[in-house]
Amino acid sequence: MDVLRPTLIRIGGRVYRKNLIQEQAYQHEEEEEDFLGPSDCTDEPCDAFVVEETEKGFQCRVEVPSPLYKYIIGKKGETKKKLETETRTSISIPKPGVEGEIVITGQHRSGVISARTRIDVLLDSFRKKQPFTHFLSFALNQPTIQEKFLQFKEEVLEKCSKDHGVSSSLFQNPAKLHLTLGTLVLLNEQEIRKACDLLQRCKEDFVNQIAGGKPLTVEVAGVEYMNDDPAMMDVLYAKVHMKDGSDRLQVIADQLVERFVASGLMLREWDRVKLHATVMNTVFRKDPSAEERNSTMTGRSSFKERESFDGRNILKLFENFYFGEVELDSVRLSQRFSSDASGYYATSGQLTFS
Repeated sequence: MDVLRPTLIRIGGRVYRKNLIQEQAYQHEEEEEDFLGPSDCTDEPCDAFVVEETEKGFQCRVEVPSPLYKYIIGKKGETKKKLETETRTSISIPKPGVEGEIVITGQHRSGVISARTRIDVLLDSFRKKQPFTHFLSFALNQPTIQEKFLQFKEEVLEKCSKDHGVSSSLFQNPAKLHLTLGTLVLLNEQEIRKACDLLQRCKEDFVNQIAGGKPLTVEVAGVEYMNDDPAMMDVLYAKVHMKDGSDRLQVIADQLVERFVASGLMLREWDRVKLHATVMNTVFRKDPSAEERNSTMTGRSSFKERESFDGRNILKLFENFYFGEVELDSVRLSQRFSSDASGYYATSGQLTFS
């Protein structure tokens, strides 16, 4: 990294410099990252967060989901001790599994600000490494779509089962057919509520106007693949478009992601949401319940561990397969690795169009 042009990261609506640091890995332990040196944050604005003056000095509180406490504590408490020593502060962390606030206290305002900034950087880094827990989705599991999907599966297996890698284990669970808008890491009930509240604000701010208070009628038709070589496919998906030819579905999807990224609840992965419904995926071969972060991310190492399939005949025979028409009436905050009574993902919250 060019030290004169450090990486910039956004935390809580503000931009920070990420200085060159040395990472230290401990064998058989959680990997811990070092934090910024003492002089790295001296130019941070004092209003980036609330610092209260007390009888003994200064204090700052930060809400942190309990699964992330261990990254601030570090191996045998080393990270916490180093933070406290270098910033001349005391850091109080709730007991493991107990949700609460981390409290930073110190005699000097600058030390408290420095400790808080370093904690934010640590948390931002490790949050990005957490597997996603929820995702925004449009459900496509209506009975008519499921029926056509099962017909598609039956015909593909009948006509293409001899093609390399093609088997019944590749197909999506019909009850979980969906469009993914973006993934989220929500580590406690407070973060889930924050995401639900943001969904409702999006409804009021722009979704009502775009959707007109009515469901969006879309057609699911045709199949396409993700990677470059149709003879070595990992993901085959059904294409989705508005029946009236408008781009309203795309606009809603893009604006929702924009809002969630700006809030810090979602990481930006692409400039635009790629609206697609996965119908075959090599990740299902070993684990039918598996979901991946984004099936368009073909460069990720997880794809190297998969057995691809030859989809050339599937494309030739089913390129224009019609899965049906469906009315989308809500955006759901779906919980990963879960099911509701219908077989779809359990819903933590939703935005309705009507």
